Amino acid sequence: MLCALARRENHGLLLARTPPMDVVIYHNGDCGTSRNTLAMIRNAGIEPHVVEYLKTPPSRALLEQLIARMGISVRDLLREKGTPFHELGLGNPRLGDDELLDAMMAHPILINRPIVVTPNGVRLCRPSEKVIDLLPPQRGVFAKEDGGRVADPRNPAAA
Repeated sequence: MLCALARRENHGLLLARTPPMDVVIYHNGDCGTSRNTLAMIRNAGIEPHVVEYLKTPPSRALLEQLIARMGISVRDLLREKGTPFHELGLGNPRLGDDELLDAMMAHPILINRPIVVTPNGVRLCRPSEKVIDLLPPQRGVFAKEDGGRVADPRNPAAA
């Protein structure tokens, strides 16, 4: 029945269906990289759970889990541009993880973005193309906001 329905919906062509995938993106709509990453997730046929982390920051425990799952250091997740990074003296190498996490909790803009969570892994997607191997193949060639084209080598139609 599903195959017949798929053929009917696609003018007789049987297209592979993307299995459902639960995806979360920690997103800042003012960030072009975050917007491009969100659009690539949607171009893979997935409507993610969008967490606007500046309005709803992750708890400290969740942020620690995300950092561990990404396999990066706390410092690697710190954002400098457009944040109070320098005013707070966060470039000081003597500051430990606890102090850096305290700063991120007090100023969520210090959390770099976008962070994408899928069953295939967790990643800070800078540049936005880093999201591709966490997702099913892109449905077609993707054009970023700046006009740059991103081709998914797993999909010949999108290459």
